[in-house]
Amino acid sequence: MKRRLAVWAVAVGFAACMLGYLWVGTTLSAPAHRPATPPPGYLQARTVHIPSSSGTELVAWYAVPENPKAAAVLLHCVRCNRVDMLARAELLWRNHFAILVPDLQAHGESTGEAITFGYLESRDAVASLGFMRRHHPTLPLGAIGSSLGGAALVLAGSSLDSDAVVLEAVYPTIDEAVANRIAIRLGPLSKVLTPLLLLQLEPRLGVSRSELRPIDSIGQLSCPVLIVAGELDRHTTKEETIHLFEAATGPKELWLVEGASHQDLYSYDPEGYTANVLGFLEHYLLGESNAEVTS
Repeated sequence: MKRRLAVWAVAVGFAACMLGYLWVGTTLSAPAHRPATPPPGYLQARTVHIPSSSGTELVAWYAVPENPKAAAVLLHCVRCNRVDMLARAELLWRNHFAILVPDLQAHGESTGEAITFGYLESRDAVASLGFMRRHHPTLPLGAIGSSLGGAALVLAGSSLDSDAVVLEAVYPTIDEAVANRIAIRLGPLSKVLTPLLLLQLEPRLGVSRSELRPIDSIGQLSCPVLIVAGELDRHTTKEETIHLFEAATGPKELWLVEGASHQDLYSYDPEGYTANVLGFLEHYLLGESNAEVTS
């Protein structure tokens, strides 16, 4: 009897672990739809709908200041929406950038059935930049991507039509991204659980691990790149950020934000963000090394 109970206990425990493993995979890739609150009236932003080759329709804010001198696309982090990029959008708008701030597929008000950690979202990045190119063909065009949004820009590779790119807290490989997030919560168990979670990628999303390696794609970007990360970020470590930076080619800059973790880096250090990020875009889009900016 005791032996039978022990076997049943092991079987129940195994089943519970498998259900938990499947639940985590479902939760991580589940869509994050939610409505956006209205943007500030002074932006005079209008809502636009952009078809994407990801198979979805993106919902975005589009705002153009008087006499724009450049244009930019801003892409949000995972399980966020365009509202989370509003402060950055206002910063650029005040400094005479036409801006497009979309919800990535499966986020916000855009359609989409699953988050794909940059794979399908990279097509949204291409669609968004294409929208701005068509509407502002004579303006230099930049892009800012935070976490998932940054991965989307990098994974677009040579298809990305941008004159400068800012990447915030972007993971080098999906393996490291998953391992770090599990380690934060469960410590050494990440070595066991990471392979199990990664096994779900292809059958669940149709995406292989090899297709989620921004470190392999960043060298295909044909424009200047600024890589930004919190110095104390445990989701994407300082060392991983440096490796991503080393893989980039052409003009590139690195800003490790002292004391910051995996958080909104603009809110953490608005003055530093303005100097480094806006300064980078001003320099490479407009050739202004000491541009006067409005914070």
